[in-house]
Amino acid sequence: MGTARIGAAAASALHLLCALGVAAAYFLAQRVCLLDLVAHTAQTLRLFLVIEAPITIGVYSWLRRDTHGCSVWKAIGRGLLALPIGAAINAFGAIVLGAPVGVKYWTVTAYWSLLMSLFTFVPAACAFGPSRMDWQRILSFSKLLDAVDYMISVPAYGAIIGAWIGAWPMPLAGKDLGRNGQSVSPMVQLLDI
Repeated sequence: MGTARIGAAAASALHLLCALGVAAAYFLAQRVCLLDLVAHTAQTLRLFLVIEAPITIGVYSWLRRDTHGCSVWKAIGRGLLALPIGAAINAFGAIVLGAPVGVKYWTVTAYWSLLMSLFTFVPAACAFGPSRMDWQRILSFSKLLDAVDYMISVPAYGAIIGAWIGAWPMPLAGKDLGRNGQSVSPMVQLLDI
């Protein structure tokens, strides 16, 4: 079984390529389409997804674990399949933790979930496929074997922690439901914060 080997310079270059995709999407949203995340949340997240998804899926499909048994196209297919599955898991977690529910907020929650899936589930699906041992090792963040493992797990955990820190102040204002889109999460109701 052939495995993708990658050095530190190539890993940095691939992460720089993904970061440049995010920067390009941000520039295009701000300067060309005149969108921002506050006033046009769904459109901005959709633009980020359309620009970043091909880059991320392409980069991580190149890093697939089994290079002989899995073609690049099969890895791309895995990434495209993992995108909605990971989005469903992310959406469920977001709603449980207090994301607004309703037809008005569905598109924003869906695009946010797809973008989070792109940064969390899709890289592992492209690189590892259905390998249960690799998924367990990456999710538990133990016994990481090589640079590819770190390239997948560290950004995924960073995306989750960043989303958590970005959403952390919201439940603190949960009692002030006069703000548009604000809801009290079940955890806040349980703890009565």
